[in-house]
Amino acid sequence: MAQLFVVHPENPQSRLLKQAGQLLADGALVAVPTDSSYAVVARLDDKQAADALRRLRGLDDRHHLTLLCRDLAEIGHFARVDNRQYRFLKMATPGPWTFILEATKEVPRRVSHPSRKTIGIRVPNHRVTLALIEAAGSPLMSTTLIPQGEEDALNDAQAIFERYGNELAAVIDGGACPLMSTTVIDLTGPAPEVVRRGLGDLSALGLD
Repeated sequence: MAQLFVVHPENPQSRLLKQAGQLLADGALVAVPTDSSYAVVARLDDKQAADALRRLRGLDDRHHLTLLCRDLAEIGHFARVDNRQYRFLKMATPGPWTFILEATKEVPRRVSHPSRKTIGIRVPNHRVTLALIEAAGSPLMSTTLIPQGEEDALNDAQAIFERYGNELAAVIDGGACPLMSTTVIDLTGPAPEVVRRGLGDLSALGLD
């Protein structure tokens, strides 16, 4: 049965996040609030955890898992970023955006798109999410917590705990999140392309 860690949304207790980070290190799945909706996260280099993420959501291996990073510098370790892309990312991060970028060899094959060799990557603007990444010691694989057969993401930690208590090792309750997903922007082409509209003001990025 999952553990429920109730943390302060602005100043999360490091003791609890260290416990959650250890669960991730042991190969478990953890639900965490983000600046869009709740997400399920796992250790980056864990194949079994990646498979468990996909089973939980009912996703095939062609669906991008998103890499959650602490900052712009960390993005550059896992994605190829040229000067144009760097300027755009600097303007947009952190925030409710997921960027499609060309993956480097540091990204496990199970995380990148199998035919395009691309990766979904983001820097969330949420203290709890960033603190969990810090506690885990590396970026995390993630997917939005949308139940199979439904369209809306979940944003209530207690409901997630009751529904997925046997599939998750922990649920981090940092309060309610927005119900919208991130906006997905493909940066692999000659100009940024909005793939999915969600949270975030596109006009602030010159895209609307």
